[in-house]
Amino acid sequence: MQELLKNIRLFVLDMDGTFYLGDNMIEGALDFVKKVKETGRDFVFFTNNSSKNGSMYIEKLERMGCHISKRDIMTSGDVTAEFLRKNYPDKTVYLAGTPALEETFKDAGIRLTQDMPDIVVVGFDMTLTYEKLERVCTYIRRGALFLATHKDINCPTEDGFIPDCGAMCAAITLSTGVEPKYLGKPCSETLDMVIERTGYKKEEIAFVGDRIYTDVATGVNNGAVGILVLSGETKKEDIPLFDVRPDGVFASLGDMIPYLQD
Repeated sequence: MQELLKNIRLFVLDMDGTFYLGDNMIEGALDFVKKVKETGRDFVFFTNNSSKNGSMYIEKLERMGCHISKRDIMTSGDVTAEFLRKNYPDKTVYLAGTPALEETFKDAGIRLTQDMPDIVVVGFDMTLTYEKLERVCTYIRRGALFLATHKDINCPTEDGFIPDCGAMCAAITLSTGVEPKYLGKPCSETLDMVIERTGYKKEEIAFVGDRIYTDVATGVNNGAVGILVLSGETKKEDIPLFDVRPDGVFASLGDMIPYLQD
């Protein structure tokens, strides 16, 4: 494992289930990021959880004793807003998302509307109502492009799992017959944003997280490294169930520390 990590200069860390669970830091996580810095490497956080924005995550991490700046945190909401800004700058968007995600989109100059839009975007909407769900399905049936911030099915919490964006999109797909284009992890747009913002080459980057189909797949499928930690959703017995094979498997971030050398 030391050989695997020696050429990694940037660790892209998942948050829910990897760095913390709920409001509790996972043991060894803070020591890991300290070791990363001590050995001359960098880290950034990337979460698929689009229910919050960067400022909210910065505040949460500060309460846990981890102090970062805005450049150190990215979300699937950021990737989606950037994708829209670059590819559909003049199109209107109906967003099924939280107020925090709406703020991210407005800051990026996305043209939000409640009327028939060009594009529908679904995020991890913890404010989802039947009215929103009805609008989303109606607009998609009428021809709106269907995008989703990320494909995570469940979000880990201290008490178990709650339905995430992928589960919400599954209901919409069942109703409309239309699959969304997903952004966030594991899509190539995520790696592109990380490279653009940090300047590292893809072979110097490792994506670390508790989900094979998002965190690990982002690295493995796009020319970077994908590392699984068993502190969240995925358990060791689940690994053979996936087509994607992690480049490395650790119990937690803390267990990676002995393999980080100067």
